[in-house]
Amino acid sequence: MDKCLIIGSTVCDVVINVDKLPTTAGDVHISSQQMILGGCAYNVVSVLHHLGVPYTFISPVGTGMYGEFVARELYKKGIQTEVRVEGENGCCYCFVEHHGERTFMSHHGVEYTFNPEWLDGLNIEDYKYVYICGLEIEERDGDKLIDTLTHIDATIIFAPGPRGNLIPRERMERVYQLSPIVHLNEQEIMEQTGCDTVEAALEVMYRKTRNKIVVTQGEQGAIIYDGVITHVPGETVTVKDTIGAGDSHAGAFISSLAKGMDDKSALTFANTVAGEVVQVSGVGLSDEVWDKIRFKR
Repeated sequence: MDKCLIIGSTVCDVVINVDKLPTTAGDVHISSQQMILGGCAYNVVSVLHHLGVPYTFISPVGTGMYGEFVARELYKKGIQTEVRVEGENGCCYCFVEHHGERTFMSHHGVEYTFNPEWLDGLNIEDYKYVYICGLEIEERDGDKLIDTLTHIDATIIFAPGPRGNLIPRERMERVYQLSPIVHLNEQEIMEQTGCDTVEAALEVMYRKTRNKIVVTQGEQGAIIYDGVITHVPGETVTVKDTIGAGDSHAGAFISSLAKGMDDKSALTFANTVAGEVVQVSGVGLSDEVWDKIRFKR
C-alpha cells in the first residue's frame, strides 16, 4: 500500500446551528453549538486514519485555548503530528443553516504556517502521494511550501478550495506546473477558470496541469477528467451539514489510489464516504459507520 504525506491545518471548528443567518443588525437564537476538530488537512487525514492507509501528518499545533483543544483531541483520536510551535491557534466559526449549508468565518493562527524543516528526518522517497490545500498556499508561507513541493517526486493532490481564486496568480501557476491532481467542486472550478460551464473549465484547467481533475457535484456524485469525462453518480441522502464533505471525499479518493484502485472505483468509494459525512455534524463518523463503509468497499 502506498504511503501518503498530508500537509496542512488542524483547526478547532466552532459549529453553530441556526435556522437562518441573520441580516445586518439582526438578532437570532441558535439551536446548538459545539467545538470539534476540523481543517482541510485534518479532515483528509482522518479518512486515511480510519481506513488504515499509511500516512505522515505535518500539521502545526500552537498554544492558547484552541491550540490546547486541538492537541488534546488529536491525542484522543490517535492521530499524531510532531509539529508544535509557538504562537496561538485560531479557530473557524461554522454557521450551519436548517438546510445543511455552511458558512465559515475564520481567524487564522499558526495552524496555517509552514516550515520546510518540519520535513527533516523524513525519507521523502517513501511517499507516493502528497496532499495540500489552497489555504496554505494562500497564506504567508505559501511560497515556502511550493518550493518544498518542487523537490518531492510524488503525485500532488491539490484542493484549492472556495478561496482558490484569491490565491496569487503566480503561486497558482507554480502549483499547476507541478502537474497535480486537482480536487474541487463545480462552483470552485468555474470561479477559478472564469468559465461558464464545468466542461469548459475542465479543459482550461487540464491544459495547465496535464493531470486528472476531480469535480464533486453534491448528490449528483462526481466526475473525473483526464481528457475524457467519467461521471460516477452519488446517492440521495438526508443532509445534516456539508462541513468537511469535500475534504472527506478527497481523503477517500486518495486512500483508494493508495490502495491501488482504479479511478472509477476510487470515485465511487469517495462518493460513499462523502454521502455518510453530510448526514452527521462535522466529519466525525462513528465506528459502526466506518465498519459499514469498509464492508461496502
